[in-house]
Amino acid sequence: MAEKIRLQIVTPERLFYDDSIELVIVRTLSGDEGFMARHAWATKLLDVGEIWIQEAGQKDFKVAAAGAGFIDVKNEITIFVDAAEWPEEIDVARSQEQKEAAEQYLKTHTEKNEDNEEFLYYRASLQKAMTRMLVAKGGSRKSKK
Repeated sequence: MAEKIRLQIVTPERLFYDDSIELVIVRTLSGDEGFMARHAWATKLLDVGEIWIQEAGQKDFKVAAAGAGFIDVKNEITIFVDAAEWPEEIDVARSQEQKEAAEQYLKTHTEKNEDNEEFLYYRASLQKAMTRMLVAKGGSRKSKK
């Protein structure tokens, strides 16, 4: 059995998660990274994506959709994100509507101006909607089976 470490996931609205885990996998700005007990201390920015949690003594992972934020790894792991949802909390129809609206905007605004706040908003909205829909179906790791 792997060593345990406390994980807290905090959003502006609530303490989303607080328990002992063996491993957490998050989407950093450079890709997916895993963190566990005795990991080197780190603070990293997080991108919109899935959070995979392997609780202490469990074989299977819990998956959640999360917005951007950061992870702080020390003697405990704390993740601060702008939003987090379990699969059962996700409104798939609303996510589909947001995805379609973002795709429509991005299709008609092809200049891809990185400095345009509206363009950046819709690009982030598309990423969030797609992540939420994927998590609602069990997450990317389950969908590949």
